Amino acid sequence: MNEKNLSVRLGRLTLANPILTASGTFGYAQDVSELASVSGAFDLSCLGGILPKTITRLPRDGNPPPRTWETTGGLLNAIGLDNDGIDAFIAKKMPYLRSIGTKIIVSVAGRTAEEYAELASMLSDVEGVDGLELNISCPNVAHGTDFGKNPSECERLVAGVRRATKLPFFTKLTPNVTDITEMARAAEAGGSDAVSLINTLLGMAVDWKNCRPRLANVTGGLSGPAIKPVALRMVYQTYQAVSIPIVGIGGIETIDDCMEFFVAGASAVEIGTASFYRPTAAADIIRALPAAMETLHADDMQSLTGRIHS
Repeated sequence: MNEKNLSVRLGRLTLANPILTASGTFGYAQDVSELASVSGAFDLSCLGGILPKTITRLPRDGNPPPRTWETTGGLLNAIGLDNDGIDAFIAKKMPYLRSIGTKIIVSVAGRTAEEYAELASMLSDVEGVDGLELNISCPNVAHGTDFGKNPSECERLVAGVRRATKLPFFTKLTPNVTDITEMARAAEAGGSDAVSLINTLLGMAVDWKNCRPRLANVTGGLSGPAIKPVALRMVYQTYQAVSIPIVGIGGIETIDDCMEFFVAGASAVEIGTASFYRPTAAADIIRALPAAMETLHADDMQSLTGRIHS
């Protein structure tokens, strides 16, 4: 088997391989690192990149419990962007994250377009921050998807971030829209290096015996294998609509899942819910990637991306 080139370029950001861990599913990496060191499972530096839990300008307590509920083929969550704020993240989390030896792409969320730009500016000169992901698609906070549902507002927000930082960044889109390609084009027009899709689908679970919702927030974001067909369809459509790279997210557990996303149009993928029940999922996929590429006679990732369209 020929040696494979696993590196990918997402706008101005180059990754050693296309396998990332999704924000909110890998914590701030330290707990997973401790688990890996005990089990000897893998070294976090093998990952193409890590997206820590989304941070906001000020600390947030998140939503009241219960905040998660397992469903058939998926997981509902209504965490509500629980985090300690950007100052604590820079002081307490970044020292460890920058020591891992892989790309760190920080997920940020704001209440206004100006706050997104402020967060981007604050992170621009922080050692170890390689890029950003703009979370304009969280369904579990008030107005969390406003910018992800209005193309003109999305473009305005992205353009403001582009002016505020030289860091490469992705814009994470919500599937809870009529036309995902319209939002992707808006992010591209604003200057986003790539688009990440998809975030969770809005759903709910009901305790019929007690006649009440399972989540205190009533609704939550559905992730896991159940949403993969929707995510694949949106990646496929978006590949035809924009020229910037796509980061695929949604129900990815195995190398076969990854390959489906790559040939549909994704240049990279993020492993999300699978990390909860198999923390080694991302590393397992990286090990399996060269053999899968060989099956399609691909020596590099670029020649693999979007093959279904040819």
